[in-house]
Amino acid sequence: MSDEQINQQTDASQAGQANDTSGNVLPGINNLDVVLNIPVDVSLELGRATVDLESLIELSQGSVIELNRLVDEPVDVLVNGKLVAKAEVVVVDNKFGARVTSIVSPEKRVEKLKNKPN
Repeated sequence: MSDEQINQQTDASQAGQANDTSGNVLPGINNLDVVLNIPVDVSLELGRATVDLESLIELSQGSVIELNRLVDEPVDVLVNGKLVAKAEVVVVDNKFGARVTSIVSPEKRVEKLKNKPN
């Protein structure tokens, strides 16, 4: 790779631009722009419960399943099944929503990915 190509790559990465496989700068494409339209699943975990099969079979309309979380505890915000934040449940225009109260640090998220069993 020539010095010019190395400088071009360095300039592009500093400017947040994307490079093609040969190291050439792709005009008008920001590194972040490449991934911004990728859909992800966002879910909120209100709590968990373990029940035996007999209790599960006996569930009917009006049954209550007790969860392992208190009313005022924050819920987990999961993106593609990975914890990224904590939030409190809110109601907006008769719909449930979530107000993010804390975000898991990027370092902790990466560490969880590294420690994930295969």
